[in-house]
Amino acid sequence: MHLVTTRIRNIVKANTTYGVRRVARLLWHELQLQRRHFASRRRARALSALGALKLHLGCGSSFKPGWVNVDLFENCDLQLDLREDFPFPDDSVTMIYNEHFFEHLEYPSEAKKFLGECRRVLIPGGVLSLVVPDAEWPLISYANGNDEYFRIERERGLNPVWTETRMHIVNYLFRQYGEHKYAYDFETLKCVLANAGFISIMRREFDPELDSKKMEYVGSIYVLARKPNRQI
Repeated sequence: MHLVTTRIRNIVKANTTYGVRRVARLLWHELQLQRRHFASRRRARALSALGALKLHLGCGSSFKPGWVNVDLFENCDLQLDLREDFPFPDDSVTMIYNEHFFEHLEYPSEAKKFLGECRRVLIPGGVLSLVVPDAEWPLISYANGNDEYFRIERERGLNPVWTETRMHIVNYLFRQYGEHKYAYDFETLKCVLANAGFISIMRREFDPELDSKKMEYVGSIYVLARKPNRQI
């Protein structure tokens, strides 16, 4: 079986370009995501009937008790593609939290749609809590020749071994193998949230009862925003 698989793989490689193979892999990947999304969309409707919800979006393997934990790649409460419409009614969610997920959305299309859906499903006065990597600090550190950010990143030991230089570390922050789609400082994130119709936008401190301990470092922006009490 292994020999047959290898032979087929070699034939495909000999008769297609890298670009075609890459697109084919991407299509197969998206088809799998679609299957999971549609299956969880039906389950989400059942959860909505239970009353007001708290959504933990892009949860990864960090599940919060009492929340609806959502991630496409983990065996959590719901596997939803958050680039799509949320399968929740208007004004049905009291709070939405996501940590180091928003930067994985393309800006402006995917990010604006995501925030629009967050605003739609939140109850009037409902809270959106976002945590994203802080792009300001590494850029200032790089421009000023200050090695503090890069020293901390090396000590954390979470970057790939090939990030030996400061520019490698900056590139990894902004790209992360193509998974990071956009970078934010607080000024930009506040502007994006305001344009999406959120109010009372402010930075907050790390909250050990809400945020992941592994993200407790100065390279994150913690932001709260609120849906208006009435439509504006």
